[in-house]
Order: sequence, then structure tokens, then C-alpha cells
Amino acid sequence: MKNEDDSEFESWYSAEHPRILSTLALVTGDVYVAQEAVDEAFVRAYDRWSKVRSLDSPAGWTYRVALNLVRRQSRRANRVFGPSNIHFKESVFPSTFHEIWQMVNGLSRRQREVVVLRYIGDLTEGQIAAVLGITRGTVSQTLRAAHERLGEMMDFRDGGQEDRCNVRTI
Repeated sequence: MKNEDDSEFESWYSAEHPRILSTLALVTGDVYVAQEAVDEAFVRAYDRWSKVRSLDSPAGWTYRVALNLVRRQSRRANRVFGPSNIHFKESVFPSTFHEIWQMVNGLSRRQREVVVLRYIGDLTEGQIAAVLGITRGTVSQTLRAAHERLGEMMDFRDGGQEDRCNVRTI
């Protein structure tokens, strides 16, 4: 028989799982590694639900656990993770998505993580700081640097034209 905690967790899980999975898949570049880590993180969240649900950001906590699992696995396997091996079918996403993804792929690992967490994961700067174990100011500075770098990339791709698109709409 389900209790109120189980129902609350199930609702939260249904709402957050797809977003956390897609965010981690974009950060790691490996959907299968992300799936395994996210599933494990949600199991840990369920086991500690009475504490996790009272956090400012249960999703941020869960994402951080999943990211730490991936990093630990990466260190053990002595390999680097990144989005360079993600390939999307043309029929699924418009070419604009591919162009944006290639530019995001060209960012440093930290910039890529912060951009994906902010715009795909929809986390606030404070939540990103907690997830990555850095200050909110570092998150803000990293986002600003990523925006500038993406703007440079777009400027270069457009041949330096002034009417380039706004990077902050990613």
C-alpha cells in the first residue's frame, strides 16, 4: 500500500527524471552512462526522501549525486567524458540545434556544464553552484564567459555581421 511519501516521490520523479537525465546526458556525452547514474541517484533520493524533499533543490541534489557517480566512474575508468560522441538524427532536431550544440561542445568542460545546467536543466545560479561545489559568483562568471565565447563563435560563423542572434536565448 502506498503512503503519502511514496506518492509525493513518484510525482516528483515523473517531473524531474526526464530533465535530469537529458541534462546529464548532454554534459557527459553518453546517454547510457547518464541513465545508469541518474537511476542510481534517484534510488538514493528515494532512500533518503524524508531529508531530500526538504532541501532547497531536491533536483539539484539528485543531479549532483548523479554527476559525482559519473565522475567517480570516469576516474576509475581513466577516461574523460564530454559531449563529443553524441550524435543526433537529422530528422529529430532542426539544423539550428546541431549548430548550437556544436558551439556548446566547443566550450570548456566547466562552461559546458554550467550552460547545460542553466538552460537545459533549468537550475538557478545558486542551484548550479551547489551542484558543482563552486560559488554562485563563479557560476555567474562562467556563464558570462560562456556567453562571450558563444557570441564570438556566432560572430565568426556569421562573418562578423552585427545582426547575430542573442546567445542568451539558448
